[in-house]
Amino acid sequence: MQWRALVLGLVLLRLGLHGVLWLVFGLGPSMGFYQRFPLSFGFQRLRAPDGPVSPALGPAGPSGPSWLQPPVPGAAAGRRRAPRRPRPGMCGPAHWGYVLGGRGRGPDEYEKRYSGAFPPQLRAQMRDLARGMFVFGYDNYMAHAFPQDELNPIHCRGRGPDRGDPSNLNINDVLGNYSLTLVDALDTLAIMGNSSEFQKAVKLVINTVSFDKDSTVQVFEATIRVLGSLLSAHRIITDSKQPFGDMTIKDYDNELLHMAHDLAVRLLPAFENTKTGIPYPRVNLKTGVPPDSNNETCTAGAGSLLVEFGILSRLLGDSTFEWVARRAVKALWNLRSNDTGLLGNVVNIQTGHWVGKQSGLGAGLDSFYEYLLKSYILFGEKEDLEMFNAAYRSIQNYLRRGREACNEGEGDPPLYVNVNMFSGQLMNTWIDSLQAFFPGLQVLIGDVEDAICLHAFYYAIWKRYGALPERYNWQLQAPDVLFYPLRPELVESTYLLYQATKNPFYLHVGMDILQSLEKYTKVKCGYATLHHVIDKSKEDRMESFFLSETCKYLYLLFDEENPVHKSGTKYMFTTEGHIVSVDKHLRESPWKEFFSEDGGQDQEGKSVHRPKSPELKVINSSSNCNRVPDERRYSLPLKSIYMRQIDQMVGLI
Repeated sequence: MQWRALVLGLVLLRLGLHGVLWLVFGLGPSMGFYQRFPLSFGFQRLRAPDGPVSPALGPAGPSGPSWLQPPVPGAAAGRRRAPRRPRPGMCGPAHWGYVLGGRGRGPDEYEKRYSGAFPPQLRAQMRDLARGMFVFGYDNYMAHAFPQDELNPIHCRGRGPDRGDPSNLNINDVLGNYSLTLVDALDTLAIMGNSSEFQKAVKLVINTVSFDKDSTVQVFEATIRVLGSLLSAHRIITDSKQPFGDMTIKDYDNELLHMAHDLAVRLLPAFENTKTGIPYPRVNLKTGVPPDSNNETCTAGAGSLLVEFGILSRLLGDSTFEWVARRAVKALWNLRSNDTGLLGNVVNIQTGHWVGKQSGLGAGLDSFYEYLLKSYILFGEKEDLEMFNAAYRSIQNYLRRGREACNEGEGDPPLYVNVNMFSGQLMNTWIDSLQAFFPGLQVLIGDVEDAICLHAFYYAIWKRYGALPERYNWQLQAPDVLFYPLRPELVESTYLLYQATKNPFYLHVGMDILQSLEKYTKVKCGYATLHHVIDKSKEDRMESFFLSETCKYLYLLFDEENPVHKSGTKYMFTTEGHIVSVDKHLRESPWKEFFSEDGGQDQEGKSVHRPKSPELKVINSSSNCNRVPDERRYSLPLKSIYMRQIDQMVGLI
């Protein structure tokens, strides 16, 4: 009985201490219940969208953040026509801390943690840890799951399509019974310099993978994960310079290119019998579009095929694939709002009616914007850049909320919200983890200041939970959707920001991410999806993008001497992280007249509206941003301002 009384006493004491911390400092563990009870924890409660107070949110504070306010009339039209250079200055009040409830620990601890350089020995250690993470996941997939599509890392088994439940789209959209994880990981093996395993893996793919399968897959997922990887590996094998070591295959006869062609032909029925030119979301690899196929598709899924299809067309000298992908992009572009220039996230492919009117930077739209820019980088078609510039202006005018500059002025730091595509009015108060790709895209067009600031927001969330929840409600300061499937977007932006600034802070960010993944997601046979970012419970799934993207970007972040950075070749990464060299060959096409810029017509013969001349300029035709940073421009704001701001956000949790 004494020990029971002692345990009870300790529990009561701990609860009492936590209560004091909550009341006095706004600290202490959440215990999970704040999702249902939006406690203040020392910051003002925020006003609900569109003015009225939501009963679930409680009374609003005296002033909500500017994110909830619509753009000032007239100001949006003139805002940020071109990227600005970062300027030194103070961030003003700790608004990130205001949002996330974090508290800084003062300049001494900040200086101790962030101001010093990242030692070469520590960088090498982190590089090896990232390589070891990939090897552990890859080796366990090969040992326990191959030739199935994915690894169940907890039970050490393979996973394929869910034949018993065709409606299980979370699985069946991705898994096509074609050794997905092996195919998706090919170029990561090359980038890490493992020529023997790369050659072995390529031969396995050639000898064992077939697309003549009764599998209904999502066109988008099959394109970015499988088609893109086959093309990337083919380019690595046939590169005369062989920058990653000897990745050639004896008696190689373009088999991967032929496989890519075979897969793309099986995806082509998605583009047939659609009145708008926008493809069906799914096809059966044997029989084509299913009879009961859905006529609704997301903008990103239909409009993010141009990079892979365009590469295939230009390697084969066959315009078919690029033409259908480009037609889909233009069809979506022509459906944008006449008032805001924004697109929605779900469209009916037969009527062109917007089913989902939400416009944002996350799921449903993310890679559409990404591929407008990357298509221009690869292929040099001016129209792609014009569309991207027009889209970027609309994003800045209607999605970007907060003060004009990240690191100076009054008001809240900038954030990109979800709005109605027609009115620009706020639709909800959450962001999703896919939006963390956007700072990396901003780096590519030179908007580094905004990229730094936006990246800091996502990193602050990561610091709080050791992962990015799938959705985070910035009004309630809590996750809306709690799982984390090992996504790479924050790592990708971290890598690109480091390449643009060379500031060691981003190495510290990468180390935090690496250590979190090792601590919270590593299991017996790989790395598992976090089911709940707070209690760290897991799901038995390791998606293929963990090896193709997350591990790759982490490795490249710490491997300064990698040929990606040192070979002199300009590279770009696809939305699935597959590496593609940027060269003149891909900018040459015998069907140039199809993409002429002297006007044009859509599939119904109507005149196509063209955006104005570009105002943003691509700073480098390489996504590794291999350029010499201006230390005077970046080092001071990063070391003296942005990092202290992050400490204030998360309290160095």
